[in-house]
Amino acid sequence: MNEIQLKYGCNPNQKPSRIFMEDGGELPVTVLCGRPGYINFLDALNGWQLVSELKRATGLPAAASFKHVSPAGAAVGLPLDETLGKIYWVKNYANLSPLACAYARARGADRMSSFGDFISLSDVCDADTAMLIKNEVSDGVIAPGYSEEALEILRAKKNGAYNIIQIDPDYEPAAIEHKQVFGVTFEQGRNNLVIDDELLSRYVTKNTEVPERAKIDMKIALITLKYTQSNSVCYVKDGQAIGIGAGQQSRVHCTRLAGQKADNWFLRQSPQVLGLPFLPKVKRVDRDNAIDVYIGEEYEDLLAEGEWQKFFREKPPVFTREEKHAWLQGLHGVTLGSDAFFPFSDNVERARKSGVDYIVQPGGSVRDDAVIECCDKYGMVMVFTGIRLFHH
Repeated sequence: MNEIQLKYGCNPNQKPSRIFMEDGGELPVTVLCGRPGYINFLDALNGWQLVSELKRATGLPAAASFKHVSPAGAAVGLPLDETLGKIYWVKNYANLSPLACAYARARGADRMSSFGDFISLSDVCDADTAMLIKNEVSDGVIAPGYSEEALEILRAKKNGAYNIIQIDPDYEPAAIEHKQVFGVTFEQGRNNLVIDDELLSRYVTKNTEVPERAKIDMKIALITLKYTQSNSVCYVKDGQAIGIGAGQQSRVHCTRLAGQKADNWFLRQSPQVLGLPFLPKVKRVDRDNAIDVYIGEEYEDLLAEGEWQKFFREKPPVFTREEKHAWLQGLHGVTLGSDAFFPFSDNVERARKSGVDYIVQPGGSVRDDAVIECCDKYGMVMVFTGIRLFHH
């Protein structure tokens, strides 16, 4: 197939719309079910690049949850523990396949942002992964293949309208890529940068002790940033992105946004949140929304008389600012990646509040010395890659 007609472009008024191969060759994708749209394919193709690169870099199955051409989550297939199983709403967490674990982590880290996502999988989708996808609100999935059982499960989603795309894992695009903006054609070489150990070898801080798991997290952070709309930063812990700040004009705003998401991820694991007395009838999406409000600054909206009764058997106590701060003191071992240099040390100061011990960034700012000095003050490790990772 050389082209696929789409319902419309980014918006319903943008017609006609299609994807096609300019050289007349075959498209590397096949639609097995549904009718993917313009943004669906942007998410799918960016997500596929991310997960296939994660798989090559780590040797582990990988998954990504994309929304509006940036990842809401990305992860590799490490096992889930009981707490993660609870906050990701996964009951059989101990028996999941590695690919299903990767998707549970990618989808679960920022459940608010992942609502209605497009999923990318590095490996053939199995039944475990398909069952997790079945229970989530999602637009579609791209993978190099599907088991018969997985395909049957996914075809039944959305009454047979769920978007299922299969991609040729051996497809390699041309070295030069093009895009049009306002009738003007842009041309550049593809970003073929390989994220490997050599790229992570330049330590600039006094502390150079990095455990193997943190090296994997550095790779995850950089590969995630490579396919995230810039400016962007990414917090990673134990094989999964826990906070992604995308598309902000100010880098410190990226750091704050992603840091707040990382904080929320950890707050969801606190006894106060795990013990919330939800009514059995409350759906998981409504639980996610309620938890987000409960741990935020507008908790009074949820706990107001006449409102809390919609969600809980009894009124939960306020999760005070002091209690949240105390719980967040237990967050450590987080890795922070940035797609461009930190112009000021305020990014390091904010990162420290979210448990960051390891930082990987290009370097090259006139204030690098001040940024390094701030890291040394807190005993952090910082690596300079010398490579920027802007993506637009």
